[in-house]
Amino acid sequence: MSNLSRRLLMAAALAGTLALAGCGKGGPSGPAEGDMSMGDPNAPVKMVEYASVTCSHCATFNNEVFPEFKAKYIDTGKVHYTLKEFLTPPEEVAVAGFLVARCAGPDRYFGVIDTLFRTQAEMFATGDVRGGLLRVAQSAGMTEAQFNACVQDEKALTDLTARVDKAVRQDGVQSTPTFFMNGKRVKEGAASLAELDAAVAEASK
Repeated sequence: MSNLSRRLLMAAALAGTLALAGCGKGGPSGPAEGDMSMGDPNAPVKMVEYASVTCSHCATFNNEVFPEFKAKYIDTGKVHYTLKEFLTPPEEVAVAGFLVARCAGPDRYFGVIDTLFRTQAEMFATGDVRGGLLRVAQSAGMTEAQFNACVQDEKALTDLTARVDKAVRQDGVQSTPTFFMNGKRVKEGAASLAELDAAVAEASK
């Protein structure tokens, strides 16, 4: 096993331990320091999604539902969206994916997340996980050397672990995707546009 794989596995194991330690009830979900968001911060509805880049249901939601939801609600200023990072098996791949998205920078973060979801099935089908992640990083303007440095950044690994731990402790989330609207848990599992329409309407009252 390479040093890179060992580091990622250690980070994933630590994050999993912290998450299990925090599976109690927490406060209402909302953006926290370090979370990535899009849309108008003053929008009347605040939506939070817990997602993992290795979660197939998250990929389905991203690829089939989120584009229309974004156009209908986020781009029009009706919903402010926040992604809270979560780790699902294989956790070391989820860790690396989120690190690459962070290294790409705030302006490219969600583009990298989208690419990871859209290439997820192919990546796992071929088994070329490192190659798949590298290609995603390169599509965001990173060199292979930058990619290697990114996924071996120990501070970034620590920060990711802390975000996952804090988010799980706060909301008691144990699966992905999980959705909140204005602090209320509205759906666990892939949500349809109709379900989110109803949730937004309820949260807007």
